[in-house]
Amino acid sequence: MALKDVKPTRSQLIELKKRINLSKKGYKLLKMKRDGLIMEFFKLLEQAKKVRQEMGGRHERAEEAIHVAEAVEGLVPVKSAALALGKSPTIDLARKNVMGVVVPKIESSGVRQSLVERGYGIIGTSPRIDQAARSYEELVETIIQAAEVETSMKKMLDEIEKTKRRVNALEFKVIPELSQARDFIRLRLEEMERENIFRLKKIKAKSEAAAA
Repeated sequence: MALKDVKPTRSQLIELKKRINLSKKGYKLLKMKRDGLIMEFFKLLEQAKKVRQEMGGRHERAEEAIHVAEAVEGLVPVKSAALALGKSPTIDLARKNVMGVVVPKIESSGVRQSLVERGYGIIGTSPRIDQAARSYEELVETIIQAAEVETSMKKMLDEIEKTKRRVNALEFKVIPELSQARDFIRLRLEEMERENIFRLKKIKAKSEAAAA
């Protein structure tokens, strides 16, 4: 279709300008959200590094404690103490909102237990078995914390990618295409106005010639 065959209206131009302004505002808001999400992600990343390091240290201590208990007390008393556990820890899953992203909140109870709660009794065990049990309780607590942080990181990263795609779509596709359409309509309206002026001049000239 030729340019002269397209007859846009001023209302279309006004509507396009509104859409461009809305798109630019949305672009700025999404950029702010993306930047905020990235900052939160790096905070979680630092937290994850610390938790991972702590988990590694606690795992080593727990392994060392259980090996000492097995070497000194024997394998049977250690297994008997493990099988005597009467109360299992409980895990409660909740949700929290971080920059508009729903991430998990994991709360645990009953991970650390007293000698009585462990079920194996005080008389039939030794401090080495108690230490091994305590070390593994601390390790489980750190694993739960790591699960919360790393799951939150994954959800945050997914939201960052999604927001980034929307920002890029607005910046490189939506806004340029709307701006191009706006410029086209503006140019066509100017041409139509010039054509109308030229037509009116011709009509006036013919009227003056006829009158003469």
